Amino acid sequence: MAYYPNTDDDRREMLAAIGVKDFDELIKDIPQEIRLKGDLKIPPAMSEFEVTKHVASLARKNVNTQDAVSFLGAGAYDHFIPSAIGALLGRSEFYTAYTPYQAEVSQGTLQSIYEYQTMICRLTGMDVSNASLYDAGSGLAEAALMAVAHTGRKKIVAVHPVHPFYLQVVRTYVHGQSFEILEIPARDGAADLDAVRKAVDANTAAVIVQQPSFLGTLSDVFALGEIAHAAGALYVVDASPISLGLLAPPGEYGADVVVGEGQPLGIPQSLGGPFLGIFAVKEALTRKLPGRLAGVTVDTEGTRGFVLTLQTREQQIRREKATSNICTNEGLMMLASTIYMSLMGKQGIMEVAAQSSAKAHYLADRIARLPGFSLKYRQPFFNEFLLSAPVPAKNIIDAGLKKNLLAGVDVETLYPSEKGLLVAVTEKRTRAELDEYVDLLKTFAK
Repeated sequence: MAYYPNTDDDRREMLAAIGVKDFDELIKDIPQEIRLKGDLKIPPAMSEFEVTKHVASLARKNVNTQDAVSFLGAGAYDHFIPSAIGALLGRSEFYTAYTPYQAEVSQGTLQSIYEYQTMICRLTGMDVSNASLYDAGSGLAEAALMAVAHTGRKKIVAVHPVHPFYLQVVRTYVHGQSFEILEIPARDGAADLDAVRKAVDANTAAVIVQQPSFLGTLSDVFALGEIAHAAGALYVVDASPISLGLLAPPGEYGADVVVGEGQPLGIPQSLGGPFLGIFAVKEALTRKLPGRLAGVTVDTEGTRGFVLTLQTREQQIRREKATSNICTNEGLMMLASTIYMSLMGKQGIMEVAAQSSAKAHYLADRIARLPGFSLKYRQPFFNEFLLSAPVPAKNIIDAGLKKNLLAGVDVETLYPSEKGLLVAVTEKRTRAELDEYVDLLKTFAK
């Protein structure tokens, strides 16, 4: 962000130009009780050189996954990112591009969107994909809104374990709209099918499940789809895109809507964003799809061209028919995932999935042999698992930091009903790093 060092004279000139006598008059509509009280205690001014050194020293306090060995997961994963992605994203025609309102002069952007949509459909087994949303949480919220609009019903059944942050986004989106969000507790770390059957009724708009779950476990998603459809509800699946290189795609087990976090597809963790929201549907729901959709056509001379189609966004035509207030997707993140998928290809994504899963199971098997340690749930998992330990998870995390090792997530900090250490493994982890992790845990074995 640019910094503009305005002088007192500059500020007086700007205030005069907008017709106010001083800064207090400018902010007169802001209630006194919420204004800052007292001095900000800003330190003395520094030169540019001093500021640069100070900011760099602050940045060095961050631990990053380029320098540390990461077993962090819970929605953001340390996958390998090919260097070609950064090189291509940095090109000015991509890096500075904005929303392609004028399709005729935005052919490159529209083609990249079209290719992204095609790859997401092939990955998920769905019919139609939009041009992405902000992240998995916004995708799940948009799916809930779409399900209610489509069915005319008011109840959303969320089958745990679902990421608590995603559900919080859903609650924020639907606040004030009289929706009921019914959360079904997990049983033994996976979906409780009996409880879901009792909860789903004629007023259920959607059944939401995450596969793999927030705790890394795999549920019987085929049975959950049958329960949803028997009641006439939409089946919404939050799927990990990398896992689809190994697991059945949601389209095979009847998902009506697939959402997901696209960060593993070539996007850095970046302290939590920007990320990418995957959103795909069955063909029958195409006209209810939120966001932007790119299509391909031919002109009067038979030349192929790309267009924006089914536009129902609020600032354009047909405002009253808008399906969503999503007006600009994070196009650069979409492009990053498109480049990643094109570079990796079908076999590459399958290899990443297979290696991540195999290494996670190797680590889990070794840990389970340590006295006092065990997998909290004996459910099938992909590349993430919840670990029961003889000491608090924080103790292990703190000890790992001293060895430049990010040992996992203290699950209780995100999911208060659970305790333990949530551990994720990707294809980047070597045998030596996995064994080093086990050696760390041995120091806590009892």
